[in-house]
Amino acid sequence: QVQLVESGGGLVQPGGSLRVSCVASGSIFRNNVMGWYRQAPGKERELVASITWTGITKYTDPLKGRFTISRDYGKNTIYLQMNSLKPEDTAVYYCKLDVGGQIYWGQGTRVTVSS
Repeated sequence: QVQLVESGGGLVQPGGSLRVSCVASGSIFRNNVMGWYRQAPGKERELVASITWTGITKYTDPLKGRFTISRDYGKNTIYLQMNSLKPEDTAVYYCKLDVGGQIYWGQGTRVTVSS
């Protein structure tokens, strides 16, 4: 059984930084794609960034330059470093794992950007 567990969310002031993590456990195979999505109140879930098994990254254009996705293969973990945070970045951030079309989601970690 695959399990994704996010952590690292919290309250941060505008302009601040935060790093969220997602640990994957279970039957994790190679050639997977992992990613971060977010869902703000009243809005649909949207892609933030993704990273392939070979390290190719993709970002939603407005977030490129402020957010950085990375992965630690030994720990089956991906990270999302978020800098220069804005109030509009407030959302629940979800981790997604795609293994050959089989999709798994974490429970989410809440990020609130507010003074």
